[in-house]
Amino acid sequence: MQELPQANSNNQQNQASKINIESAFSTIDIKDIIYNYLKHWKWIVLSIIITMAIAYVYLRYTVPEYGASAKILIKDDKKGGSSELSAFSDLNIFSTRSPTNNEIAILKSRKLSQNVVEALNLDITSFSIGRLVKREIYRDSPLEINFINRKGNYYLKDTIINITQISKSEIEISDANLQNPKTFKLGQIIKTSFCDITIEAKDDKDIVYNTILLNKRKLESVANLYSSAVQVSSQDKTNIIDLFIVDPIRIRAEDFINELINQYNLDATNDRNIIGKKTSDFINERLSIITEDLDGVENDAEYFKKKKRITDVQADASLSLSSATDYEKQVIGIDTDVKITNIMLDIVKNLKEDELIPANLLQEADASSSYVQKYNEAILEKMKFLENGQTFNPVIERLSKEADNYKASVKESLLNKLKSINITKSDYVFQENRYNGKVYQVPTNEKNYNKIDRQKQIIQSLYLYLLQKREETEIGLNITADKAKIVDSAYGTGQISPNRKLINLIAFVIGILIPLSIIFLIDFFDTKVKNRLDIEGKLSIPFLGDIPKSELINETVKSSSRTSTAEALRMIVTNLQFMFANLNSSKCRTIFVTSSIPKEGKTFVAANLATTFAHSGKKTIILGFDIRNPKLDSYFAIPEKGITNYLAKKEAVLSDYIVPIEGYDNFYAMPSGIIPPNPAEILMNSKISLLFEELKNEYDYIIVDTAPISLVTDTMLISKFADAFVYVVRANYLDKRMLKFPETLYREKKLPNMAIVLNDTEIKQTYGYGYGYGYGYGYGYANDVLEGNKSFLSKLKSFIFRK
Repeated sequence: MQELPQANSNNQQNQASKINIESAFSTIDIKDIIYNYLKHWKWIVLSIIITMAIAYVYLRYTVPEYGASAKILIKDDKKGGSSELSAFSDLNIFSTRSPTNNEIAILKSRKLSQNVVEALNLDITSFSIGRLVKREIYRDSPLEINFINRKGNYYLKDTIINITQISKSEIEISDANLQNPKTFKLGQIIKTSFCDITIEAKDDKDIVYNTILLNKRKLESVANLYSSAVQVSSQDKTNIIDLFIVDPIRIRAEDFINELINQYNLDATNDRNIIGKKTSDFINERLSIITEDLDGVENDAEYFKKKKRITDVQADASLSLSSATDYEKQVIGIDTDVKITNIMLDIVKNLKEDELIPANLLQEADASSSYVQKYNEAILEKMKFLENGQTFNPVIERLSKEADNYKASVKESLLNKLKSINITKSDYVFQENRYNGKVYQVPTNEKNYNKIDRQKQIIQSLYLYLLQKREETEIGLNITADKAKIVDSAYGTGQISPNRKLINLIAFVIGILIPLSIIFLIDFFDTKVKNRLDIEGKLSIPFLGDIPKSELINETVKSSSRTSTAEALRMIVTNLQFMFANLNSSKCRTIFVTSSIPKEGKTFVAANLATTFAHSGKKTIILGFDIRNPKLDSYFAIPEKGITNYLAKKEAVLSDYIVPIEGYDNFYAMPSGIIPPNPAEILMNSKISLLFEELKNEYDYIIVDTAPISLVTDTMLISKFADAFVYVVRANYLDKRMLKFPETLYREKKLPNMAIVLNDTEIKQTYGYGYGYGYGYGYGYANDVLEGNKSFLSKLKSFIFRK
């Protein structure tokens, strides 16, 4: 496309225009979007009906599932509980507390689930066969089916058995092991490859002659299903565990939870008993060994005491020390007597004549003391006689002899005493030394005995400890409490699925979303202009009106026509009159008709505008200035010569190329003429100004059919001769993004007095012209005018339920 001439050279203004154009096209009208979806309300209602019907069928035949929940408290072994190794808890060598996470893992273990399935026979499910669906039965089966004499492969088999009660006492059975259906008596033993089966009628059940499907599955597969289905969680900062499971049968869900707790306690009890038994055996074994060790240590202690002749090391040490001290005191006392005796001997030996002997140095019990006393008495009596002057008195002589004798006796007595004391001292010294020797041996004896006693105490304390633990273990084996205390036994929490309200809501929402999504995708990928709402409010160009799809092809409307197309064209003509309000009423009106691209109906609009003006009595001429692709000959019977011929010949006369249109009094046409090789150069001919000048003096209205303006410059070259531009946009044909082009032309004022006409719209999406004015998509615009202040809800109701 050749570059269009710029109306304004200011780059900032051009940039601002582009920004305004972008903002105009980015405006979203919520009301328009709602109207666009609501016009398809019938499809939305149909979609909702279909999805709700599907939801009803789903809920009707979907097996409901129920939940069961329970709470248990895991007892803390350190707070009075009994665990496997609690007998040695005070040694602090074993951790006896089981973390809650470990108990959760145990409760979800496959082994525990297998025990539950085996205890409740959950590997066997029964179904009552109905006309449309089969219903699972748990406890309310009319027949009691027992599997006895189970063989080693019993839990490894998958088997389906059909049981049909054909009379009060007979049943018919068929399964994979029985090739053909066979009849059996109720209560009869039925042999199979994995067990024996007996079937009996329940007394409390009415006889129902229908078929029961018995499905026996592998124990491991069923246990895996239940293990993954059960939900186990712990409460924060507590030892409380919540258990939850979902099952099609509420009673079975409760039974499973209760039995799971029971099996958990049994498993914990078995573990405690096994470890407790091993603990008891270990204690008994150790006691026998320690008893022998204790006997050996006690024998060593006995031998040591006998050898050392002691009973108690500390007591004997105290006695020896006390005895040594006593003997030491005795020796000290004897040494004192020896010294006194020696002093007395020295006194006696060195005694002068008639000198008294000290009497208080000796004890009264001493034999020498009496001799000293007698000696002193004799001397004293002699001294009395001498004082009286009786020197030669026989009495004095006798007293002198007695005194000498007593003195000799004293000396002899002191010598004897000294000998006796020395003997006694030697004995005491010996005893003192002996006991001191024992005292000196005490540390060694104590050291050696302490070694023996220490071993004895260690072995004896361990012996007593093991005796105590053996009793505790025996008590624990006979008195065992459940590890899990049931806080809340299993109780049903109601139906979990299907959630009827949620499913109906989802179905309703899906019923709305499906058609809305389809409409959205269609609208999203369909970028064509659809109706006036795609133009009005989004472009600043005046909107003249829309033209519904014409029932006639390549024909113009008649003056008597009352079709919606004819009425729309008359409305556009009326609107054009308002655009010329500022012009001289006696002056000719020149109206150019163009479009963005070919096949938008600009020739159709130009032809019908011209005929409409002609029908109104105005002298009108239509010019075919689309010289590259002329189309006027499709609507009127006109010759081939025309504008290009006139412009190419200098001597050409304008009137020679104007032809009247048959059937009209004031309607003429000037064809495009022969297609030239240089259309742009011809349109720059100076004769074009003369052409328009002559025609304006002759006619009331000049309608010009021009070339598409986005492809060639032909229209821009002659745009200065136009009083108004009718820009044709074809619905369902032109891309919305192309609307930016006419908006740019309008804002930059490159086309004078420009207005838009929307062509070829759907009749249901227009106001609907003609008698009755049946409003279509444009209802939101026109009805506001016609219905005044009616509320939006009333308008919406009228819109939805309009016919």
